[in-house]
Amino acid sequence: MKEIFTKLKFVFTDPVLRKKILFLLGMILVFRLFSAIPVPGINQEAVKNFFSENNYLGVVNLFSGGGLQKMSIVMLGVMPYITASIIMQVLEMAFPRIKEMKKEEGEAGRRKIANISRVMSVFIAGISAFGFMHLLQTYHILPQLSAFQMTTNVIIAVAGAVFLMWIGELISEFGIGNGLSLIIFAGIIASAPGILGQAYDAVMKDKTLIPVVLGIFAFLLVLIYLIVYVTEAERPVPIHQTAMVRAGEKAQTIQTFLPIKLNQAGVIPIIFAISILMFPKMIFGFLTSMHLITKDNWFHYVVDFLNQPIYQGIIYFILVFLFTFFYTAVTFDPKEMAENLQKAGNIIPGIRPGEDTEDFLGKITTRVTFIGAVFLGLVAVLPMIIGGLTGLQYLGIGGTSILIVVSVGIDLIRKINAQISVREYLNSVK
Repeated sequence: MKEIFTKLKFVFTDPVLRKKILFLLGMILVFRLFSAIPVPGINQEAVKNFFSENNYLGVVNLFSGGGLQKMSIVMLGVMPYITASIIMQVLEMAFPRIKEMKKEEGEAGRRKIANISRVMSVFIAGISAFGFMHLLQTYHILPQLSAFQMTTNVIIAVAGAVFLMWIGELISEFGIGNGLSLIIFAGIIASAPGILGQAYDAVMKDKTLIPVVLGIFAFLLVLIYLIVYVTEAERPVPIHQTAMVRAGEKAQTIQTFLPIKLNQAGVIPIIFAISILMFPKMIFGFLTSMHLITKDNWFHYVVDFLNQPIYQGIIYFILVFLFTFFYTAVTFDPKEMAENLQKAGNIIPGIRPGEDTEDFLGKITTRVTFIGAVFLGLVAVLPMIIGGLTGLQYLGIGGTSILIVVSVGIDLIRKINAQISVREYLNSVK
């Protein structure tokens, strides 16, 4: 505890760290202010009821920081940019030339890809906003808008998404941590009092729910422990490193470890899965409002399928599972790692350098990632199942939100500790 207070004191006494923290808090405050400004002409009570009946939209609402349910000017949150990033990463795997461009051109190549993602996110935001507006009109939550009103609202929503994207990048550059993740983190934290309030109201109306609610919150505490455990868990691979010695001296071998994390992808698969689930529902909402999807064509059955909670849960689990493997493959390349180990003169005991090392790392990564993928999928859908069984739908978002809060929180603490170490070293040098 004393160490924690010492670090907190250092954070707020060091001018550079204090500036970063205050900048982060200031940007989060701006985000929360904009998320409270609603688009005009909204029936807030109808929107609230609509979201309470749709577990999936409740999860999507988390990623917009509650802005979607409030129909605020930042209702789309950072989802369009995340969706665009997913598309670019898929394109990198499909077209190696894009990946080579990042390696060959360095920072310039990364900027080009980032600019393409930004432009793509604008188009995705426009389609999503248009589809969601039409979906709300279909359910009579929004009045029938004229072409001018619809265009104005879509432009506002797109501008809000671009604004949040800009804030996220500013946080990453001038603050601490990943800006987009921290925006989602702040939105979830802001929605927590509302979820607790709903639980309290439910208990006040029906006292028999007290054991159920207490049991669920006890389950969520256990879930927090498991998330922290899995987030920190890793499979250490022993590495023998030959130390540099002077002529005539015997070479020394230093044993180190290559840590392969159980959950290398973090919360990214959850975010990816929500993005993919959100986009087709917006499209189908738009097609339904345009009377292109009716009971006379097969699209109607697709929409009914997507609206079934059990199928939403199954699709959600599968997407989280697959995206865990996908993102791990993007961030951890066994071939590249084997080449780097060989170039540095490091070997894995009992494994030949080159292809054998690549195969060995690939097998370990696949096995470890399988466990992490199953865990992430279960964390995502189990609270939804519990919410469906108990009838307390607002608890269905518990697993996803807790996973994001814990994972982003751990990552933020690590980065703050790293900044503290750097600042302490620089101060000692001076």
